[in-house]
Amino acid sequence: MSVDNRPTARKVSNGDSAPREIRRRPKNRRAQIAAASAAAFGALGYHGVSMDDIASGLGISSAALYRHYPSKYALFREELLRVGRAMTESVELSEDWADRPAEQQLRQVLDALIAVTIDNRPTATLVRWEGRYLESEDQATLERQQAAVLGALGSRVATLRPQTSDDDLRVLQAALLSTITSIADHHTTVPAKSLARLLHSACWSIVSADLPAEHAVEKITPVVIPDSFKHELLLRKAVELFHDRGYPNVSVEDIATAAGLSAASAVYRFYRGKSDILAAAFRRAAEQVSAVIGPTIAAARDSEEALTALIAQYVAGSFAERALSFVYYTEFQHVPAEERTVLRNIQRLGIEEWARLLREVRPELTSAESRILVHAAFAIVVDLGRAFGDKPLAAPDRVRLLMQLALFGRPAQ
Repeated sequence: MSVDNRPTARKVSNGDSAPREIRRRPKNRRAQIAAASAAAFGALGYHGVSMDDIASGLGISSAALYRHYPSKYALFREELLRVGRAMTESVELSEDWADRPAEQQLRQVLDALIAVTIDNRPTATLVRWEGRYLESEDQATLERQQAAVLGALGSRVATLRPQTSDDDLRVLQAALLSTITSIADHHTTVPAKSLARLLHSACWSIVSADLPAEHAVEKITPVVIPDSFKHELLLRKAVELFHDRGYPNVSVEDIATAAGLSAASAVYRFYRGKSDILAAAFRRAAEQVSAVIGPTIAAARDSEEALTALIAQYVAGSFAERALSFVYYTEFQHVPAEERTVLRNIQRLGIEEWARLLREVRPELTSAESRILVHAAFAIVVDLGRAFGDKPLAAPDRVRLLMQLALFGRPAQ
């Protein structure tokens, strides 16, 4: 017969009610809070989560949560900078690595950074997309952390490939970090070891890239929208504002002013509100990707040719509408709930078709692995765009090659 030795509030005597168990505060409460907040912020964004939401998810009171963190911002800040610090520390090699071959050093750095990113996948989302909501001093700290990670990647690649130019190193290190952290942009899962191997393999293909010579990127002249076509003008101006400030920091009044309307009320003749404009932008972005898939496949001789053509079209579309590409990644949680299912389905079907084509080129990949690589290729485009804009070092032909390397493991044939 077992004996229950758990502490009780008082001893039991005949006729007493059942003893009340003393509830002890878990020793890892802060770690639990950090994990719950990372998941909440990652799903709904910084502005979409309250302290009550986090407390409710943990099954504790808001008062209990405030005993650990004085504000939502303090929790948000600590979690972002914690993971930023972990990423920075992961790329630092100990002294006993100093005499190892350059290839071993780079592979070790990649493996360590991949492991940290997988372990902190929910918060990696925040590091990628929500860091702009940090206060200026904290934002500068996060930027220094990310610069240290990029610098470490670049220095290891330079040691392995000493003839690589500084500009090419900047592109390669950005593409490597983008490939690794792209797992924060989606929920596709495979076992951690398989994921680590897949990301490492994709990164190693990028390390070996022989980038085309730099050349000026042809300026794309924006289509002039007549003042009378307010529906389209409002959409463009809103996307630009969402890109520059973040959706929560833009008002209907701001959009009206940018579009040259005299009052915010005029916006409502065209859209039901700010969220309706955002949903329209997402529909456009999703449909631009999905609409070309059928005709491209029909015109191609095989799956690799089709996928290569889709890569070219995706890069061209991203260069033509930088702001829309960025907003598509950063603001999904603000799309009205009734629109999200439709948009997710459009996105899912497009990615599934890219992944199907990829598996026909690389039959060793599983369905999940092929989707992960498609997401990585997409991330490279948006990340190089926000890092370098239209600078020659990130010209379309260079971005196309990096997408091919992430997907095929080699240049397209």
